[in-house]
Amino acid sequence: MSLRIFDTATRSVRDFSPLVPGQVGIYVCGATVQSPPHIGHMRSAVVFDIVARWLRRSGFRVTMIRNVTDIDDKILTKAADAGEPWWAWASLHEQAFTAAYDALGIERPTYEPRATGHVPEMIELMERLIERGHAYVAGPGNVYFDTRSWAEYGSLTNQRPQDIGPATDSDDERKHDPRDFALWKAPKPGEPADAQWRTPFGAGRPGWHLECSAMATRYLGPEFDIHGGGLDLRFPHHENEQAQSRAAGDGFARYWMHSAWVTQQGAKMSKSLGNGLLVTEVLHDHSAAVLRLALGGVHYSSMIEWSAESLSEAAATWEKFAGFAARATERVGAVSVDEVRAAALPEAAIAGLDDDFNVPVALAAVHEQVRDGNNALTQSDDDAVRAALVAVRGILDVLGLDPLSDQWSAATDEASRSALDSLVQAQLDIRARARADRDFATSDRIRDELGAAGIAVEDGPDGARWSLES
Repeated sequence: MSLRIFDTATRSVRDFSPLVPGQVGIYVCGATVQSPPHIGHMRSAVVFDIVARWLRRSGFRVTMIRNVTDIDDKILTKAADAGEPWWAWASLHEQAFTAAYDALGIERPTYEPRATGHVPEMIELMERLIERGHAYVAGPGNVYFDTRSWAEYGSLTNQRPQDIGPATDSDDERKHDPRDFALWKAPKPGEPADAQWRTPFGAGRPGWHLECSAMATRYLGPEFDIHGGGLDLRFPHHENEQAQSRAAGDGFARYWMHSAWVTQQGAKMSKSLGNGLLVTEVLHDHSAAVLRLALGGVHYSSMIEWSAESLSEAAATWEKFAGFAARATERVGAVSVDEVRAAALPEAAIAGLDDDFNVPVALAAVHEQVRDGNNALTQSDDDAVRAALVAVRGILDVLGLDPLSDQWSAATDEASRSALDSLVQAQLDIRARARADRDFATSDRIRDELGAAGIAVEDGPDGARWSLES
């Protein structure tokens, strides 16, 4: 069976046929770096890491682009509240996201562009839209997409244009239609002077949707294979991306994939709801491998209702897999990563992963191989033990969870500590700047949040030190 993907644009499962044979271009919406990463952010990152790994294992050359939104209303607001330059605030949290990705074994993308580095591409895209009659200037620095000019607006999310409510990114009375969304925004009173760029339409900063269209086509071309992101991005973000890109004459994404949320008590996990579990909190009590398995072990289109059992079940499964790999290796000797990646995988695992990246089916194949391998250990059948070991590690390698890989082997404790140190240090850097500015409310809040996660902070003449509370 060839690879099949559920395309959220057509709401159907489609055979995957790349634009260029043997190559796949993927664009994934990354983080808006306004605050530290929580596990809801990591769900999408783990999902598309598995997608890229399986495509590579299937023989494709993958170009993965995952952007960083480093200019945004929320970044400006939170930086101002903390008394920090907006670019420093964004950089601190970008580093925290990078540390979280690394801790969970998420492979680095081919390229990770920042929005602020692609203003020329955004200007060019706006010029094309204005020339084609799909965008207009509403006063200096304000450019809007004309939704009434594009008959297909709403097609990605299966909405009729007349049923779509007003765009929430601007309440400008000069808009032709309340649904028109911002491509470029004039500076608001009090915003930093360095948070704006000159354009032929006036000074300002980019709208969120424009950023991703410009970056995707810059690195993947006017048409590419897969656009991915969290389910919450379908509307308005992805709908608006598709509308402006196709109105400008680009084919844009050929397949759309969306990962479901992590929820608590039925509500989407987010900082705004106050129910975000920071990655630092989880890694205090659980290994990164267990967290990755909990986030990636269900089908990407299924919601994860987060609870204490989510991690305890993942921990038990991880111990089962890692324990077998250790016992089998002790019995038959080490198997190289090259051999693991070159060996044929069990047909059941291949069928599952080719069926819209069905990870639960692949994990069922792992459980079967572990059972057979344990039976072979009991019977001292070394050939069967070795075959099961290679199969188990091969499937788990695709899932980013090979227990004997460099990421998760004997160096795991040290690597996890290093990743945790990076995540905590990003918070301490923000706290140090708050203390220097005599913003003790922010300083105390960060200390209390770390304390709630089991991380003790001790201030000294050389700065703050942290330790895990016993």
